[in-house]
Amino acid sequence: MMPVRWMDRPISLQRQESLPKRAASLPLSRVDPVLLLSNFEWTIAKRYLLPGRSEAFIALVAGISVVVVMLSVAMLVTVMSVMNGFRGELLDRIVGLNGHAIVQAYGGRLDNWEAVLEDIRETPGVTDASPLIDQPLMVSYNGRVEGIVMRGNTAEDIAELDDKIIAGDLGRVSPGDNTVVIGARLAEAIGANVGTMITIVNPQGRTTPFGTVPRQISYEVVALMETGIYEFDQAFVIMPIPDAQRLLLTGDKIGMIEVQTEDPDRVEAIMAPVEAKLQGRAVVTSWKTMNASIFEALEVERVAMFFALSIIVVVAAFNILSSLVMLVRAKTRDIAIMRTMGATRRSLLKIFVTTGFTVGAIGAGAGLILGFLLLYFRQPIVEGIQWATGAQLWNPEVRILTELPARIDPWEIVGIVALALGLSLLATLYPALKASKTDPVQVLRYE
Repeated sequence: MMPVRWMDRPISLQRQESLPKRAASLPLSRVDPVLLLSNFEWTIAKRYLLPGRSEAFIALVAGISVVVVMLSVAMLVTVMSVMNGFRGELLDRIVGLNGHAIVQAYGGRLDNWEAVLEDIRETPGVTDASPLIDQPLMVSYNGRVEGIVMRGNTAEDIAELDDKIIAGDLGRVSPGDNTVVIGARLAEAIGANVGTMITIVNPQGRTTPFGTVPRQISYEVVALMETGIYEFDQAFVIMPIPDAQRLLLTGDKIGMIEVQTEDPDRVEAIMAPVEAKLQGRAVVTSWKTMNASIFEALEVERVAMFFALSIIVVVAAFNILSSLVMLVRAKTRDIAIMRTMGATRRSLLKIFVTTGFTVGAIGAGAGLILGFLLLYFRQPIVEGIQWATGAQLWNPEVRILTELPARIDPWEIVGIVALALGLSLLATLYPALKASKTDPVQVLRYE
């Protein structure tokens, strides 16, 4: 077998054999319809994905690139899903108790509220509306006094609390029986339990010749509820509307109406006609206004976390870039020999793009798996870290919710994967172009 000659200088057979023997024998024009690569191109790309012993450092850098992409994708999936879950759970639980909007009368008493209630129910986009009494008062038991939010609800609204009851019997709450449901954290604060008689104090009370005497009525705790929102569980005492009216001495009047709409995000537009009709009598407040500080802070934090974690993906892309640059430099002679054997610049471009992109794809796939595992075991992980370190990572008093929530947004996951793959692809272009532009004359001149 005669050695191949280039510019009248022989290329040693040893140098030719440095290429994979199978690749040298493969036809260059045979294209795999799935990968859009010829057998030759795919074989070389696979060979470069697993560098030999002499290229251990390149393999180490490529491995680090896979790990960084995996961690960045996993962290993005985990953090964004937790942020979505936090917002979603917070919205569901706040709306579950306060509705999408509140119509509150000036002075705390809404005259002719039955007619107003019917008008609101007939408003397009409103799915439900119900009367509500909400008043800050005090509760005492066994010498302990706590501030509370007394809420008077309809029987239907009280029945919807059934899935939040952790002790007692919600069915025992009925008008005239002086029975109440209280939050689990409030029960802990005052030392109460199911069957306990607590005293609710209305400071306004009745006027007597000796001054105003606070009104005090005893109620039996028949159920404990846990909404998952610490502030609600620490303050809420729920009773039927007639009992609340008797405690507040308001007769048959109420102070506000709770409204549910078909689309929480469009609540302002839906309630605009109601607000126009009640101008001067009542004010309409949406869930966005009532909890503006919380949800605005969540949105800012969500955007900030996304950009911060996206930087890790950029770092991973630079790792892929550096590993490919080193690979191209190490394989310069092989690239020149492939050119002399008939490999086109396009083939070399596809080989190195495939090599780098595969590294990013493996990292992204592993990151998705790791991210889903972290989400599935998120609460045990938090509890395990708290047990091991003694630190309270998830304080309900600060975090509002009692458990770490998570909601996966499929489109967001697609965006995260597309970001990782897109940056990985961009990182491959420069070294792949350098490889495709290798001049075999310059490389093999002195071989």
